[in-house]
Amino acid sequence: MRDVLEGRCLCGAVKIGVKGAHDPRPGACHCRMCQRWSGGLFLCFEAAAEAVSVEGPVTRYQSSAFAERAFCSTCGSHLWMRDTDGEDEGYDLMPGLFEAALSWPLRSEIYTDRAMAAVRLEGDHKRATRDEYEAQNPFIDGDV
Repeated sequence: MRDVLEGRCLCGAVKIGVKGAHDPRPGACHCRMCQRWSGGLFLCFEAAAEAVSVEGPVTRYQSSAFAERAFCSTCGSHLWMRDTDGEDEGYDLMPGLFEAALSWPLRSEIYTDRAMAAVRLEGDHKRATRDEYEAQNPFIDGDV
């Protein structure tokens, strides 16, 4: 838990700051809306609205009667889901935007019965470490 947690989108046009204490453990959602938005598995961590600052070009989409989803207007990186019905207008932020998220453990998982087989992370499938993958793909710039 840092004083200010800093994150950014893929292109760097959007910068997000989270001030003060927060629970950095992400939750996972396997609902169909989240699957459609994320491509498979939605991960997020919660932050109070007053703790979050956002700079840069953001597009908001009212994805349901109670929530908006936001993305960078330049590169399309997913930024957050946020309740808009007035009950809890905090942010569900995408952990991949934040370097610190590399060490965060999973907090919870919902809609487990709807999980796509590919994101259950079970089975005998091909795996490669970062070094193995980058050795076979020299066009990767190392910032992946």
